[in-house]
Amino acid sequence: MALPQPHPTHSPSLRPSRADRRWRHIRVAASYHRRRGNDLLLGLILAFVAGAMNAGGFLAVGRYTSHMTGVVSSIADDLALGLFGLVGAGLTLLISFLCGAACSAILINWARRHARRQQYAYPLALESGLLILFAGLGTLHDAAVAPATAMLLCFIMGLQNATITKISGARIRTTHLTGMVTDIGIELGKVAYRGIARLLSHPPVPVDRRKLSILLPIVSMFFFGGLVGALGFKHLGHAFALPIAALLLAVASPQLQGRRRVATPGS
Repeated sequence: MALPQPHPTHSPSLRPSRADRRWRHIRVAASYHRRRGNDLLLGLILAFVAGAMNAGGFLAVGRYTSHMTGVVSSIADDLALGLFGLVGAGLTLLISFLCGAACSAILINWARRHARRQQYAYPLALESGLLILFAGLGTLHDAAVAPATAMLLCFIMGLQNATITKISGARIRTTHLTGMVTDIGIELGKVAYRGIARLLSHPPVPVDRRKLSILLPIVSMFFFGGLVGALGFKHLGHAFALPIAALLLAVASPQLQGRRRVATPGS
C-alpha cells in the first residue's frame, strides 16, 4: 500500500523567503486596509522620495520645493523689497503646492466612493507619472523650462504630503521635518528630565517611545533620500527621478490591479 504523501505546503522549500515577505509588505503599503506597520512603511518610502526630490530638485531649479515655509518667507521678503516679479514667482510655487494637495484630496475622496481599493494608489501612481514628466523636462535643456519644473515639483510635493496626511490621519508628514524634529526634541527632553525628576522626587514624565520609533526613522530616511537625490542628480541629471518613479509605481500597482480570482475545481 502506498504511503501517504506529505502536503505540499509542509515542504520547507515552499515557505516564503525573506524577499517574498518584504515584497508582500510592499504590495500592501498602499492598501486601503491600514495598519500601523503599513503607515510606517509607506511613510518611510515617501520620506525617501521627498528627500530625494527636494535635494535633487534644488540642484535642478535652485529652490527647495518640498516645504512652503521658505517659499512664504521669500514672498514676504520680496514684497517688502518691492521685487514684485519674484513675489509672483513665489505665489506660483505656493499655488502649485496647494493644487497638488487639493488634487490628492479629490482623487482619494472620489475613489472612496467609486474605487475604494485604489483610493491611495491613484495619487501615488499620478506622482510616479509626474516624476517621469520631470525627467522628460530635463532633456529639453532650455532655461525657460526651469519655472515650469519648479511648479511641477511643488505640485508633486503637495500631492504627496496630502496623500500621506490623509492615509495616516495626520500623524505622518514626509515633505518637511520641522514638526517632526520638534516632536523628537520634546520626547528627548522628557528623557533628559526623568533624571532631574528622580533627584527632585518629582513624578516621572512619560516618554512616547512609539512616536520616537516612527519619527526617527522617517527623518533618517528623508536625509538618506536627500543624499541619494543629490548624488543622483549630480551623476544622472533629471533622469535620477526615473528609479524613484519606478519605486512609487511598484507601491501603487498591486492596488491598481484587479482582484485575483481563485480557481475552483470545475471552473
